[in-house]
Amino acid sequence: MIKPEDIKIRASRKYKAFLQAFITQENIFPLIIPGDKKASKTTALFNQELQALISQSKEKKGYGYTVTYEQRKSKTLSKQSFPKQFSFETEQDYVKFLGKEREVSVFKINYKKAVEEFPELYPWVLKQPLKVINNRTVWDDLLKICRYFKKNPTPNLYIRQLPIKIHTKFIERNIGIARELLNHIIAENANSNVSKFEERFNLKYSEPLVRFRILDNAISNTYFQGIDDISITASKFETLKLPLTRVFIVENLMNVLTLPEQKNSIVIFGKGFQVSSLKNAKWLNNVEIIYWGDIDVQGFEILSQVRGYFKHTKSILMDETTFNTFFEDDKGTASKVQNLEHLLPNEELVYKKMQSNNWRLEQEKIPDAFVHQYFNENFD
Repeated sequence: MIKPEDIKIRASRKYKAFLQAFITQENIFPLIIPGDKKASKTTALFNQELQALISQSKEKKGYGYTVTYEQRKSKTLSKQSFPKQFSFETEQDYVKFLGKEREVSVFKINYKKAVEEFPELYPWVLKQPLKVINNRTVWDDLLKICRYFKKNPTPNLYIRQLPIKIHTKFIERNIGIARELLNHIIAENANSNVSKFEERFNLKYSEPLVRFRILDNAISNTYFQGIDDISITASKFETLKLPLTRVFIVENLMNVLTLPEQKNSIVIFGKGFQVSSLKNAKWLNNVEIIYWGDIDVQGFEILSQVRGYFKHTKSILMDETTFNTFFEDDKGTASKVQNLEHLLPNEELVYKKMQSNNWRLEQEKIPDAFVHQYFNENFD
């Protein structure tokens, strides 16, 4: 026989539907919980289980479920009145039985606050009433955010600069729910094609830095007073205007610092997969791009990534000869990537060799003398 705790579990599963019915003003009562036909093993056990059900019913407690019976026999019992179903006749019966009176009361208040001021939130609240419940302690502050962005859909400020009377870290701590609300509040002004909160909602943010070294002393003297090691934000890098014909991208900082001088050239510290910060620098399409990474699975993944942004990218010192000359039996890092779209056939062969053997040759293992000789022989 079903137990009171089982009824509570089944009733709880209807809680979201109950909240949604309140929003749509639909009457779902009486709310029915079916019983089960599993019979008790003995008459004594049947009477014990029945009394447990009755003790938690509306008949005894003044609220909760009402028991409906049916007469039937079972293999182990004589003809008995079995509980057939359990019905919550009113909202009060249901909510009090679940112990959610205060919670539902707050939900109704918060729902009203939201949709009266922001009708555009109605579809979201209808779909996600439990998120209103789960964020009830911060709901007023969330509405302050909505109120500000409704009036200022393109703030162009940092998150902690926003003149909203909330804790300075509140948005960062509640960024998920804030995103969902603002997607509705300022849908027309949101940059829906990006996921980063600040970019999506027209805020400033601490951009990634692009670090590069100028390999041509004439350029560093003319444009930067002799400074040749420079870090600037990605957006500033996108607007860089220098007389360059060649750009090197390398993964090891020591190589950035020690590459030999090259006319009209710079070398960029790729920082692994953070090389994505270069993808919007359109001017790179107008220069020769040389990529030099580690000879391992990740090195070729990054090469493929860069070539996905700039298809004319060439690779150097990532060939089988270089690997065989300097390999020291180092192991690489396993990767779940199976296929790379932007490798050339000779690169693909080395990549598969690294993948199948889990090998790695870090570029810093290649001696400076060899690198300098290579650059002198292959670049002006």
